Amino acid sequence: MPFSLARPVHSELIIKKSRFIGCVEPMADRAGAVARVAALRAEHPGAVHICWALLAGGQAAAVDDGEPGGTAGRPMLEVLRHQDLEGVLATVVRYWGGIKLGAGGLLRAYTDSVAQALLTAEKLPLLRLQTLRCTVPYSFEGLLRREIEAAQAQLLEVQHGSQVELSFSLPEAAVAALMERLSEAGQGRIGWLKAD
Repeated sequence: MPFSLARPVHSELIIKKSRFIGCVEPMADRAGAVARVAALRAEHPGAVHICWALLAGGQAAAVDDGEPGGTAGRPMLEVLRHQDLEGVLATVVRYWGGIKLGAGGLLRAYTDSVAQALLTAEKLPLLRLQTLRCTVPYSFEGLLRREIEAAQAQLLEVQHGSQVELSFSLPEAAVAALMERLSEAGQGRIGWLKAD
């Protein structure tokens, strides 16, 4: 099961006089990640690199920002994948300390910055939602609304025509039980439609 984070978590490492400031935070999409990295550049004008990795909305990104290829963004991304995270952005701001770390040293520094931040993270399980659509006679609308509320599903849309058409979402794990309960309570008068 994938997880996201309740709030941003931070770390700071000093390695051979270079300062690595790590942060892993909830992030919805790439546009948000790019905006956050731009804000970090403004906050840290003396930093030599701001490397980042993103796993959000089915998108992945790994940016080395001038570090040798594959020594920063990709290892950070692998830490996020290994922790089964989704909807998160990892950033590491590096201030140069005057001593070269080599490819192996950089890889360890960026990996450790993300891993150290995640040690204090509160992980939240991500629930996959499914949207259902159905039609019912007007006399069954109240029953259906009560069942939707009892299942803690989110009512998305209601349209009134020759029948009432409702659209709602709930966690995938609860779909089969709710559909069975509704079909039984609706006495065969609930018409299930294909969700958009």
